[in-house]
Amino acid sequence: MKGNFKIIILAVFIFAAVFSVLVFSGTIPIGEKNQSGASGTVTLWGTVRTNLISQALEEFNRANPELVLKYVEKSRETFDQDLLEALASGVGPDMFFLTDDLVFGYKNKITPIPYDSFSVASFRKTFAGAGEVFMTSNGILALPIAVDPLVMYYNRSMLDANGILYPPEYWDEFPAFVPRLTKKDENNRILKSTVALGQFANVSHAKNILATLFMQSGNTIIKEENGVFLPSLSSSNDKYNLGSILKFYTDFADPLSEVYSWNRSFTDSRSAFSSEDVAFYFGHASELRALVNANPNQNFTIASVPQIRGEVSKLTSARVIGIAVAAASRNTSTAFYVANALSTGEFAANFANALGIAPVRRDLLTRAPSDAYSPVFYASALYARTWLDPSSADTDRIFSSIVESVLSNSLSPSDAIRDADSKMTFLLSR
Repeated sequence: MKGNFKIIILAVFIFAAVFSVLVFSGTIPIGEKNQSGASGTVTLWGTVRTNLISQALEEFNRANPELVLKYVEKSRETFDQDLLEALASGVGPDMFFLTDDLVFGYKNKITPIPYDSFSVASFRKTFAGAGEVFMTSNGILALPIAVDPLVMYYNRSMLDANGILYPPEYWDEFPAFVPRLTKKDENNRILKSTVALGQFANVSHAKNILATLFMQSGNTIIKEENGVFLPSLSSSNDKYNLGSILKFYTDFADPLSEVYSWNRSFTDSRSAFSSEDVAFYFGHASELRALVNANPNQNFTIASVPQIRGEVSKLTSARVIGIAVAAASRNTSTAFYVANALSTGEFAANFANALGIAPVRRDLLTRAPSDAYSPVFYASALYARTWLDPSSADTDRIFSSIVESVLSNSLSPSDAIRDADSKMTFLLSR
């Protein structure tokens, strides 16, 4: 009798696993009428404010009356700790919004989608490149739903007043902008800055800006080889040296450099931009509303992030949001169905619109709203990329150290890069 019971239990688990695979492979069709047989209640955790996506969630539940999707809003500051504790105690959610900076830490707490069910070719055909941060050798850890690209905000009035018609398309154009836009007093104190680059502590998204420059040069920062994650900062490149790219960045904060335009006297780059003390600001699409509210009279617009001249492809960095199914879910088959439906249905478009960012699905990126900003957001999202950050707080310190060591002349740019690579190796091995 006990043997029969064990066989029955084993059969149930096997059925659930096979069912989940069949859902994603298309063998069991997923349609608006829930032909998959998914039912019951599943819980989704995230830090997105409930009021922003409540309508989209209600529409999803109305379209799927056989199941109930419950969303639980969590604090951004404690989300990581809350989720880990909940998963450890067995009371965690069935699904959660997974951001690119949490992928590495949660890779063992997620039920991955095998490539036999969702092929690499199908994934790349469906989603823009930024979503590939969720692809590992063990499978797909989350289905991408939205992308928040880094773009370049600029003050039109400051450019117009100095006879500058267009913002720079390439990084090597900035040296010509600095003497025209940077204003100093008789003591060489900067009154108006061209661009907030060079420092780390008071440059918003400094790590993302540096990562953009590194990735534009062809460096992936982190790579996976045979299931092992390794740093690639010291990887050789026939065309570019990361040391020279780091020096390009820090020169903007070097008083002896011709492109000196930023220093520690400024509070932070976003505030300086809203105060019209800096002409160019690198920020994310999601910041648009806050920037408008900070200074409603400011005459600013956006452009794509400058590129390295001579490169055929374009690249900007981005933050990516996906939907992951928790390994501890008690309703895995329905969770898989819901995650797929959210990422492939109209919810994805509504979600991105509610957050003021771009969808990551390729078909939705062809439907950019016709306002003054969305076309740039959507175009940037198409060629956006990100990297597998093993620990946001730790890599902040590593990137900060390479900037500070160069500015203080304690390390050469090349030595700073090698030091960062060593620290990254230790971080990945913990």
